[in-house]
Amino acid sequence: MISRVRGTLLRSRPEVAEVMTPGGVAYEISIPLTVYERLPREGQEVELRTVQVVREDAVELFGFLDDRERAVFGRLLTASGIGPRLALAMLSTLSPDRLVRAIAERDTSALRQVPGVGAKKAERIVVELQGKLDDLALAATGPVPQSRAADEATSALIALGYTPAQAVTAVRRALEKDGRLEGTDLIKAALAVLSK
Repeated sequence: MISRVRGTLLRSRPEVAEVMTPGGVAYEISIPLTVYERLPREGQEVELRTVQVVREDAVELFGFLDDRERAVFGRLLTASGIGPRLALAMLSTLSPDRLVRAIAERDTSALRQVPGVGAKKAERIVVELQGKLDDLALAATGPVPQSRAADEATSALIALGYTPAQAVTAVRRALEKDGRLEGTDLIKAALAVLSK
């Protein structure tokens, strides 16, 4: 089982990072958009916590920047109907804290923001994972308005037709300019970033 990969970031794009280890082996690692946005520049050192998924026809690595993200991903995989790609999409759409909170609070509307998750699947996810994320919910139980505001603004931009990568980048840049933005002000600022 490969649990961590440390080395030089050769290239990155939404959903994939390629890391060259000191031993000369390069790994292609699938990542959520939230990880892509926080990766260092190409050519710099990076360490990804990984989950190795072995299937009949392939062996895949999924990477995260911290143990909490990796733990949430692993728990998502325990629910029937959630494979690695859907779990990655969930973590690309919602932050780990927001995802844990949505399941704990039975917030199916938040889960339906994820591409490929409809009302029935959202309800099934909540039922199957209820109580299984309690130990991960400790950091997510308090109010995190900026995180929630960022999630909501990102979802609004996706609903307007922007790709998840464009939405995440625009919201991040808007918050870099003014970290106090929330609601429609954050959406307007993100739209201004996208119009440049």
